[in-house]
Amino acid sequence: MTLDINRSDLTVGVVGTGAMGRGIAQVTAQGGMKAIMFDAAPGGAAKAKAAIVETLKGLVAKGRLTDADLAKADANLGVAEKLEDLKGCHVVVEAVFENLEVKQKLFGELEAVLAPEAILASNTSSIRIASIARALKHRDRVCGMHYFNPVPLMKLVEVIRTTDTAQWVVDAMVALGKRQTRVPVVVGDTPGFLVNLGGTAIGTEGLRIYQEGRATPAQIDTVMRESCGFRMGPFELMDLTGIDVNFPARKIIYEGFFHDRRMTPSPYHESLYAAGKLGRKTGGGWYAYDAKGAKVDPGSDHLPSVEAAKSVVIMDTHNQKLVSLVNADGAKMLGADDGKSPILVAPIGKDCTTTAIELGLDPKRTVAVDLTGDITKRLTIMTAPGADPVVRDSVAALLAKSGAKITLIKDSPGFIAQRMVAMIANLGCEMAMIGIASAADVDTAMTLGLNYPRGPLALADWLGVKETHEILVQAQAITGDDRYRPSQWLRRRAMLGLSATTVE
Repeated sequence: MTLDINRSDLTVGVVGTGAMGRGIAQVTAQGGMKAIMFDAAPGGAAKAKAAIVETLKGLVAKGRLTDADLAKADANLGVAEKLEDLKGCHVVVEAVFENLEVKQKLFGELEAVLAPEAILASNTSSIRIASIARALKHRDRVCGMHYFNPVPLMKLVEVIRTTDTAQWVVDAMVALGKRQTRVPVVVGDTPGFLVNLGGTAIGTEGLRIYQEGRATPAQIDTVMRESCGFRMGPFELMDLTGIDVNFPARKIIYEGFFHDRRMTPSPYHESLYAAGKLGRKTGGGWYAYDAKGAKVDPGSDHLPSVEAAKSVVIMDTHNQKLVSLVNADGAKMLGADDGKSPILVAPIGKDCTTTAIELGLDPKRTVAVDLTGDITKRLTIMTAPGADPVVRDSVAALLAKSGAKITLIKDSPGFIAQRMVAMIANLGCEMAMIGIASAADVDTAMTLGLNYPRGPLALADWLGVKETHEILVQAQAITGDDRYRPSQWLRRRAMLGLSATTVE
């Protein structure tokens, strides 16, 4: 069985006309296909069509569409008064609220109405497609078609295949996504699918660093933006999407993967959820927000009040990045410890305590510097417990001469950036290894779906595949926590000196 998605009379039904349903209907109509909308609420579909037309008129006024474009899209938008009116559709996409029983009942009703060769798709973001299709007679024609909000602006669509989904259905829905001018990626039917699963790493590791008392939410967010190029840090993102959305999603994914340590939620996250502090929508979450909805930023810069160090000891003089940084700041570099100057180290994956003890350094004078990412904007430093704060601040003042802002955190294996990026990369590698999606699709989905500066596997290459693996190995050894176990996909490529994107 096949379906020619490029046929001129292709008709797509959309059930549910909330924001997602309207968006799906809009991109379908603009893609040159007939989109017939149905909503259980009387008059709901007609209101949705009127709203879409108004949106398109606004695009015409801005010069983004022509009057002819508007007329064609308007003609392609149809309204169904009852579910039986969808019987001529070649594809029906369900976009009702997230309730398994409701979706199962709807799909049963649609199966009785549609032709045997018609495709049934769900836009669910969290429910297993196999669960929705379980009671149907023809489960092979069911798949997921997970769009992202707002649909007209977010180019990604996840085409979710179950163990029953026929290949012709997957092929047809990939083609449909392209005709809707979306970028389709084929994904396995796992908790969170691809983007929501992959997106757990940045949130859970940010929460872990905060939970350990190593850094504040503002510090973590700032480092991820300025050092690593992310548009938003994990706490800003949680506040934006809503704690009532992301905390339950974290629990679903954690339970769906049978309590995999890499997916572990945080009690601090749950505390905000329980308190009703849901982020921007309630005026407070990880941050406070003013009357206009602007974030009240507590700041994350360390401003030392002592003079810059005039001489420093650099232990790894082969580290040209560190040497160049100190040279540019005008300090004298000592080849041997003089017993009084600050000692600079740039560990990969280790904390300052471990580094000082292993190298036989004076932990009171040892300052660890993170050289990850864009060091022209921000540098992160940390010291061991009991370190001399005057020595530490003299190093901060020295490094600030470069023009970079300074973030001071408590002793942490992998600082902030190393830990965060390594965990994002590791989960991406794991998803590629277990076949949730291809390596290329993992990176495509995460850049389009979450606006990451690079996909997870590309982030491993950016940080260094060997370095990414080493960060995880050290974090696991120091913390004793299995959440940092490296993916075998990453481990093999680190050992072989290959790109993380290398396929098997």
